[in-house]
Parts: sequence; structure tokens; C-alpha cells
Amino acid sequence: MLASARGARARKIRFDSRPDTNAAPPATPAAANTPVERGGLSPRIAAYLRMAQLPSPCLVVDVDLVARNYDDLATALPEAQVFYAVKANPADEILSRLAGQGSSFDTASIGEIDMCLRLGVDPARISFGNTIKKQRDIAAAHARGVSLFAFDSGEELRKLAEAAPGARVFCRILVDSEGAEWPLSRKFGCERPMAEDLLVQARELGLVPWGVSFHVGSQQTRHDQFDLAISQASAVFRNVAARGIDLQMINVGGGFPSRYHSDVPDIRDYAGSIRNAIRRHFPGRSLDIIVEPGRYIVGDAGVIQAEVVLVSQKGGNDPRRWVYLDIGKFHGLIETMDEAIRYRILTPHDGSEAAPVILAGPTCDSADILYEKADYHLPTALKAGDRVLILSTGAYTTTYSSIAFNGLPPLASVCI
Repeated sequence: MLASARGARARKIRFDSRPDTNAAPPATPAAANTPVERGGLSPRIAAYLRMAQLPSPCLVVDVDLVARNYDDLATALPEAQVFYAVKANPADEILSRLAGQGSSFDTASIGEIDMCLRLGVDPARISFGNTIKKQRDIAAAHARGVSLFAFDSGEELRKLAEAAPGARVFCRILVDSEGAEWPLSRKFGCERPMAEDLLVQARELGLVPWGVSFHVGSQQTRHDQFDLAISQASAVFRNVAARGIDLQMINVGGGFPSRYHSDVPDIRDYAGSIRNAIRRHFPGRSLDIIVEPGRYIVGDAGVIQAEVVLVSQKGGNDPRRWVYLDIGKFHGLIETMDEAIRYRILTPHDGSEAAPVILAGPTCDSADILYEKADYHLPTALKAGDRVLILSTGAYTTTYSSIAFNGLPPLASVCI
């Protein structure tokens, strides 16, 4: 079995997936009762973990579940073209499976573009969706056959005109991300009047102004947010049409959630909100529609098996135990920053007496605390050496893992 560890650079490692019949296994969590479709542990992953000897920590992704999530979205919103957000998890097995299902790909760098091309993806199915690109990377992507690019500023537009003449371009607008557990702030996108001026300039610069994009925020728990964003996009369409620009495409981004600490609406609810909003704000209009899911496709398909390194207390007035895992912020769990994403954790002692804990990573960095304010309770029987399972960790974990902070290797991963 081959596992890959991914951080700033990919690293291949080998490990023995056969059970060690001589070793006394550490306590291992049992499968939870939550069904897979509600974010529960995949039976395939549970069976694999019972047999495999894995490095710790290690992410295990069920690629069949990735495929099912893609199918569920494509079925719920068949009028849209799916561009999988490669940054969520770029494992070859995931990209290959999705390519075979007909997915296109949203990429953030020339490196991600090359990952897709190496696997045989047609460059016509690749979008360079990052609005912050080096001009030489734009030129390299265009030379490889990529012809669809995002922008949100005048300087980026001029780079595109010079490095990718004649390319189709779409402008990202700023929209409200209330309801998102991982908001995207104002780093990406521009105000609507500016977007309208830039789309007119795109035509003047020899580019093809093709459409508008937005993102309502990652892990968006309110599907009604798409209505407001699509309304704003429709205003751009109308205003640039009055200036002679006939836009053809709306890119509604991603934001479709995984199931972390609480339940979320079904993907059909998001699809219904998008469909109804487009009908309402673009009556009688035929549009090309793009969606860019990442977290939704791979998040619930992955589980990290980790190990308890230490359980301790500090004394004083705070009775909470500190539970230190062999994984933390710097090795894949950066989305615990500000305790924004709250993962569900299974232990071998679930169902027994539990008490409040503070969860932290293993590194010599005081910022490596996962949850201190969130109300996490774990069994009082939990001890060093116990294995724990961190659910819904298929997205934005391996790609965030550091190379060798404190001498620790990047997060290992395996796709089954």
C-alpha cells in the first residue's frame, strides 16, 4: 500500500498495511452509529483501520465516498458544470476518479494545473481560479492550453491580457459570507461597480469577458446566502449589457459544507436555492453555470487516525485535562484556528464517563492548541497510546501540513 504525505511539497512514504500479529494493539475506537450520509465513519475506512498498520497520524480517504458525493451534487444540480477545487485534496487517486466521472477542475497554481495535466485531464476542463497569479504562471498555463482565468483587479487583468491573449476571463465580486464557519474576508473579489468597469476593460484589452464569480464563504451553513450573491451577480450582467458586454457564465463558487460538530443542510437544499435564485434573477436566460466544490466532495470522505501522546492537568482552579495528540495545527488541523472548524472525535472509551478537556498538538509552539474555548468532553479513561479518529478530515488537512516543523514529518495519507 502506498501513502502520500502532502505539505508544501508532496512526499511519498511506504508502510506495511498488514496487521502485526505480535504487537499488542493500542486501544482503537469502534465505529460510531452515525450513518455515512450524515457524516458517520465509512464502513470501508473502519474495516481498513482494523487491518492496516499505519503511521500516526494518518489520513485515510474513501475514494468511493468521494465519487458518491460528486454524483450527489451532479444529480442535485445537473445544469451546472462541476469544477472540483483541487486545493481541498489533490491526491492522484481523487483527481483521477473525479476526472473519470466528468469533473472539471478549479486550480490555484501552476503546480495544481500540472497535477491535473499529468493525469490526462484536458486543459479545456481546467480553470485558473486564483485571482493572485504571477504573470509567468499565467503564461505557462496558457501555453499548456488553459484558457479560463479569474481576476478581481485592474493589474491582474493587464497581466492576463499580456500573458494569455484572447482568453476567457471572469471577475470575482465581493459578497456577504455570513453563516460561513470559515469566512473568506475581503482578500478575494472586488466591489460590483469596479467589476463592471473591469469587464468592459477586458474586452478593450482583447480578452473575452465571460462571466462573474463569487464565493459565499467556506463551510457555509446557510444555503439562502446564494440568493443575495446571485442577485448581485445579475446586476453586473445587466449593467455591463448596457455597455455592450454580453456575459454568458455565472460561477457560484463553493461553500457546500462537510459535517463537523453540527448537522448541516442536505446538498439538495443548496442546489434548490441556487436553481431558484438563478430563475428569479435571470428569468428566461440560458447561462453556463459553474460550481467549485472542494470541502463537500472530500471532507466527509476522510478520517485521520491519531494517537494520544499525553493526558495531564495544570493544577489551580481549572480542573480540565489537557489532551495532547500527535497531530496539531501545524500538521493538518490549521482550520482549528480560532476554533472555527470543530471536528468530531471518536475514542476507544466512548460511552463511558466523560469530562471537559483542552485539546492540543504535540509541537513546542504555544499556538498549537486546537480547542480551549469550545466545550469538548472526552472520556476520563482516555490515556497516552490510545488511538482516536478525527472525522470529516478529508479536506484541507494534508495540503496544510508543514514539511518538518519540530522535525515532525508531514501528515501521511492513503486513499482506499
